[in-house]
Amino acid sequence: MKKQYHILNGDSLKQQFPKTIDGEIIVARECFVDGSVEGEQLDELFASRARFLYQNYKEPQKAYYNNVVPEFQKIQNIKDNSDINLWFEDDLFCQVNFWFVASLLEKTICSSNTVYLIRPKSHNQYGFAGLNQSELISIYKKRVLLTRLDKVAGLWKSYQNNNKEELIAAARQLKKSFPFILPAVQAHIERIPTKNSPGRPVLSLLEIMNDLDTKEFGPVFREFCKRENIYGFGDLQVKRLFDEINKPSN
Repeated sequence: MKKQYHILNGDSLKQQFPKTIDGEIIVARECFVDGSVEGEQLDELFASRARFLYQNYKEPQKAYYNNVVPEFQKIQNIKDNSDINLWFEDDLFCQVNFWFVASLLEKTICSSNTVYLIRPKSHNQYGFAGLNQSELISIYKKRVLLTRLDKVAGLWKSYQNNNKEELIAAARQLKKSFPFILPAVQAHIERIPTKNSPGRPVLSLLEIMNDLDTKEFGPVFREFCKRENIYGFGDLQVKRLFDEINKPSN
């Protein structure tokens, strides 16, 4: 029997992962959707990420190299003739991490490895967290063979280079097999500020604060998660946008 690897998007899924599903667990502890992704080489990318997370969230750079980088190194060291199961949701947060992991796998694994994608049946704000043990086992049994790994990997490079045209073109090419990618790509493009707009997430936050008539973060965050679950942002990402909006003007 092939050795099983399970690459999970975050520790919350690890905590609820069914013990009856065999295999080694690897956790993608990143949020590439937020901040700098500069760096041609992996070490340059990791240095860029460590700086960004320290400057914006006071995450010690040492912690990044102790907790995040080793998990990606495990992906690079996956043994030949293995099944690799990617557990990622449809929101932009998960998708960007998925594209990066696909890129890493595409560079390092051999043809004897088989890659599968596992997703919740429906996209909502709860994702895997809304599933019980039997439901997680059920979607694992219905895993989908990932035959276009190179195409998914290409999304990462287009995202990293901020090439919107390539992203849209690739997502449309993959639409038949992976229809969930295009909405995530469109949401990414809509969040980019222009001279006429601060971007969709900021506009949504402003609308929510107006609708709820509050500048209290808690209720605004909960409503944002309902309206904009396509982004999959956690409280840290939303709080950064929220604080920027409410920053006192000089």
